[in-house]
Amino acid sequence: MAGEHILVVDDEPQYLGLIRFNLEVEGYRVTGAATGEDALALLREKVPELVVLDIMLPGLEGFEVCRRIREVSTIPIIMLTAKGAEEDKVRGLRLGADDYVTKPFSAQELLARVGAVLRRAHLTEVATPQAGFKVGDLKIDFSAQQVTRAGRPLSLSPTEYHLLACLASRPGTVLSQRLLLESVWGPGYQGEQDLLRVTLWRLRRKVEEIPSHPRYILTRPGLGVMLAASL
Repeated sequence: MAGEHILVVDDEPQYLGLIRFNLEVEGYRVTGAATGEDALALLREKVPELVVLDIMLPGLEGFEVCRRIREVSTIPIIMLTAKGAEEDKVRGLRLGADDYVTKPFSAQELLARVGAVLRRAHLTEVATPQAGFKVGDLKIDFSAQQVTRAGRPLSLSPTEYHLLACLASRPGTVLSQRLLLESVWGPGYQGEQDLLRVTLWRLRRKVEEIPSHPRYILTRPGLGVMLAASL
């Protein structure tokens, strides 16, 4: 992934400098911003491949920056959260963040998360036995990586798409949380149930007509999740 452009948004100079240094050592191109307003202005000039976004920013906080980005783009976002702030992590994920890193963090952890998110964003092939899948008015074109419902295209983030495609690779089969985390996020994400739970929540809000009463993406308590094979 060397050469990818990453926007880092953090008002703490020590963190901004540390993140920039470690990313640049790995070959990434880095642009820094200390405020949410500056970040949004930079995004209007040129869209990077990834945004690393701190929650605690002066003025426009990270949550609002994330929400505004998601209004216009599915660009991957990694949120930087404070240690022990579980509600901040979940709130960021619900707003559309793809991943999070908790401060303080090691360079190895940050680089692993950045690499994993970028790999998902650039993954072009999903192991599926057919070119497409259809159930009810939900249709997935794997070759075009396009999902439609009732003929209308759905705007899915790379993570949301790959989660749906993973479920569609074995429709009617309950897939465990462990399998989904490893297949979609990678081997370093075991135990990250919040990532799976909130991504499923976001996916249902886009795929289901009534998200609280899903027809397509079904949870089997204690077992896992499956995509309906028929309606």
